[in-house]
Amino acid sequence: MNHHTMKGPLFIFFLHLPLLFYTDKLCAQKTLRHFIFFSNNRELIHVASFFNNNGIAGAQISYPWKKLEKQKGVYDFSAIEEDLLFLSSKGKKLFIQIQDVTFDSAFIAVPTYILTDTIYHGGAYPQFDVDSSGNPHNAGWMARRWDKNVADRFHALLIKLSLQFDGRIEGINLPETAVDIIEKPGLYPPGFSPHIYLEAIKANMYILKTYFEKSVPIQYANFMPGDSKKDLEEIYSYAKQIHLGMGGPDLKVYKQFQMENSYPLIRNMNGAAVTGVAVQEGNYDVINPTTGKKVTIQEILDFATNYLRLDYLFWCTEEPFYSKQVLPLLLAKQK
Repeated sequence: MNHHTMKGPLFIFFLHLPLLFYTDKLCAQKTLRHFIFFSNNRELIHVASFFNNNGIAGAQISYPWKKLEKQKGVYDFSAIEEDLLFLSSKGKKLFIQIQDVTFDSAFIAVPTYILTDTIYHGGAYPQFDVDSSGNPHNAGWMARRWDKNVADRFHALLIKLSLQFDGRIEGINLPETAVDIIEKPGLYPPGFSPHIYLEAIKANMYILKTYFEKSVPIQYANFMPGDSKKDLEEIYSYAKQIHLGMGGPDLKVYKQFQMENSYPLIRNMNGAAVTGVAVQEGNYDVINPTTGKKVTIQEILDFATNYLRLDYLFWCTEEPFYSKQVLPLLLAKQK
């Protein structure tokens, strides 16, 4: 019998989440490991300037949920296997990000059956941006993470992934907790509340930690709905209790909003579990408030190392920064 079958109920939010007390490889590592975040541009792992760079540990690649579960309970992990095989042949590791949200109004990451079967209540819900005139615009789609039936299926996906990849991949991360919700009639997601959403995120964290015992699991948590600091602090407190890796997207050196929210919480995870942050598109152009000038690649690295005290840094491929600055810096670190 596979040991995973003894892990208990699949869906566990709305219940008291049991606390796990582990002392394993997820305690903070000693050195910062550099990965390149390719998003869904998988083909870029075949570029020699990446795989020949000895300063890079591996690739972080996003895989949309709908690409991994073509029909209910019918899984296709061939893309992950293909990437893992190639990276392994080059001495590189794979970190996978399972995408259940998008920031593109034309793309929904949730499988079709979840969108069409009424038991999932639509399956996904729009994210909204508000323009300067106060008008909302669709800015992407989020899985109904707070919906029990949707969450059941997402947990099933994570468990299936763990059975095939735990110990073979470097790690797995779930996307950011921030979702763009507008509290207006007709726009507020049905069935949603900040508390229910909080418990849903904690349920995902529990599944991630429970089933990935050898690879590194990380939950991205940058903001919570309504910018609730209390809820964000509770997420990090729970992560400490179960020793789950934490982090988030966007590395904006000493940026005030991040410094008032997730950055101190990530820093304080040091010693409790691993942490990782992704440098996203636009981060290379941020103004460093300590200098008043555009941030340098070295300042990003120093902030990641000395303030955030990260274990993993995921660099994005935005040009010309990636080819002209990031790759040479990482290569030089190994000489």
